[in-house]
Amino acid sequence: MMQQTTRRAFLRSAAVGLGALACGRTVGRAAAGRPNAIFLLTDDQRWDTLGCAGNPIVRTPHIDAMATDGVRFTNAFVTTSICATSRASIFSGQYARRHGIHDFATGFSDAAWADSYPARLKAAGYRLGLVGKYGVGRDRDFQKDTFDFWRGIAGQPVYEQKDEHGNDRHLTAIMGDQSIEFLRGCSADRPFCLSVSFKAPHVQDADPRQFIYDPIYKDLYKDVAIPVPETASPEHVATLPEFLRDDATTARVRWRMRFDTPQKYQEMVKGYYRLITGVDTVVGRIRAELDRLGLADNTIVMLMGDNGFFLGEHGFAGKWYGHEESIRVPLVVHDPRLPAACRGRTPAQIALNIDIAPTILSLAGVEVPPAMQGADLSPLMRGRPGLARSDFFYEHLFVHRPGGRGPNLIPQSEGVVSLRYKYLRYIDREPVYEQLFDLQNDPHEKRNLVYDPARQGLLNAMRARWEQLRAECV
Repeated sequence: MMQQTTRRAFLRSAAVGLGALACGRTVGRAAAGRPNAIFLLTDDQRWDTLGCAGNPIVRTPHIDAMATDGVRFTNAFVTTSICATSRASIFSGQYARRHGIHDFATGFSDAAWADSYPARLKAAGYRLGLVGKYGVGRDRDFQKDTFDFWRGIAGQPVYEQKDEHGNDRHLTAIMGDQSIEFLRGCSADRPFCLSVSFKAPHVQDADPRQFIYDPIYKDLYKDVAIPVPETASPEHVATLPEFLRDDATTARVRWRMRFDTPQKYQEMVKGYYRLITGVDTVVGRIRAELDRLGLADNTIVMLMGDNGFFLGEHGFAGKWYGHEESIRVPLVVHDPRLPAACRGRTPAQIALNIDIAPTILSLAGVEVPPAMQGADLSPLMRGRPGLARSDFFYEHLFVHRPGGRGPNLIPQSEGVVSLRYKYLRYIDREPVYEQLFDLQNDPHEKRNLVYDPARQGLLNAMRARWEQLRAECV
C-alpha cells in the first residue's frame, strides 16, 4: 500500500527517459525539431467537470477531443489546493514546503524563478508568452522580462470587460484573442511555449452573481437539473467536527452565498459549467489556429486545473481541504507526435501539479533542474510504467484572518493521499484533528476511520508515512 522510498530513489525511478518507448517510435517531420508547448491552466476546475471524465451534463467537446486523440490522467492532483501556491508549484515543480509560497503576497526570488520552466525554456531559446492570471505574488513580483509576449493580469480580474472598441467582451474570450495574437507572432524556425492562465471557472468574489459567464451561454443547461451531492445533506454535515461546520469559516460562509437553497444551487452550478464551456470554446479556437498556421503537428497542448472545487459537498464551497473535490483536477495532454497506439490512453498513476514543469522541460529536451521535485509524465503518455509514486504529501498552510486577528478561517491541514487511503491532519487544532478514509469502500469520504479499533495499525502507518513525506518535501 505504501512504498517506503527515499526521495532520491523516488526521483531516480520516476525520471525515466524518452527512449525505447512502449508505443513505438515517432517518425516524420514533427519528431525532427524541438516541440512547441501550450499549457492551459483553469482556475478552480475539479476533475469530473469534463465530458470525457464521464460528466453527462457539462459540454466540453474540444477538450474531449484532446483526450480522445491524446492522454487523460485520471488521477491528477494538486499538492496544495489554493491558487497562488498551486501556481507556484506548477511554475517551479516544487512542493510548497520547498518554494515557500503559502499566500498571495509572496513572489519568487530571482534565483528561484531562474529554475522555473519558463525561465529554463527562455534560456534554451524558446519564444515565451503568458496570457491571463499570473497569480504568484504582487505586481512587483511579475517576471515579465522572461516573456516575449506578456498579457499577464494582477490579482483576480473581472469577467466583464471592454475591447479596444468599447464593446462588451467576456474575459475568457479576450484571453482567446490574446492567445491567437501570440500564435500569429510565432514562426516555424523558433520553438515557443505559451502559458494561458484562465480566471474561469473561478467566482467573482465580490459579486453576488459569483459565476459570471459569457451571455452567449445563458441558455446552456437551462433545462437541466443538476444532481445534488449525497454529502451535501444536513445529516452528513452534522457528522463533521464542530470546527469544520462552524458557520464563521470561509468554506461555510461561501456555501451560504452559493448553495444554501435548491434554486441557488442550480443557478450557481450551471454558471460554473457555463464558464467551463467558455474555456472549452477557447481551446477549440487555439487548436484551430494552430492548424491554420501549420503549427499543429509539432505543438503539445496540456490542460490542467490549479485546484479543485467544492460544489456543496460536505456543506462546503471553495477548496483548501484535502477532500477529493478540492484536490483532484483534470489533466489532459495532446501530443501530436504520439503514435496512434498511444492515443486515447487514461493512465491511472498519480500525477501532480509539480509534474508539469519537469514534463514540459523533458518534452522540450531541456535539462530538469535538480531543485524540481516533480516527475516527468511523458513516459506514461507512451505506455511506460516508469512513475514509482504510490502516494503524495498534501499541505495547506495559508492563514486567513480578516483584519489580522481572530481564528484562522481556513483550518491548516497536512496529510498523505494514495489511491486507496487518505490521511489528513488539521494541524492548527489543539489537539490535532485527524481523518482517515478508505477511498475504495468510501469514495465520498463520509466515514472517518480514525476511531475504528480495527484500523489502528493502518492509522499508525499513515502517521509514519506523513512524517516521512513531510521531511522529504523540504
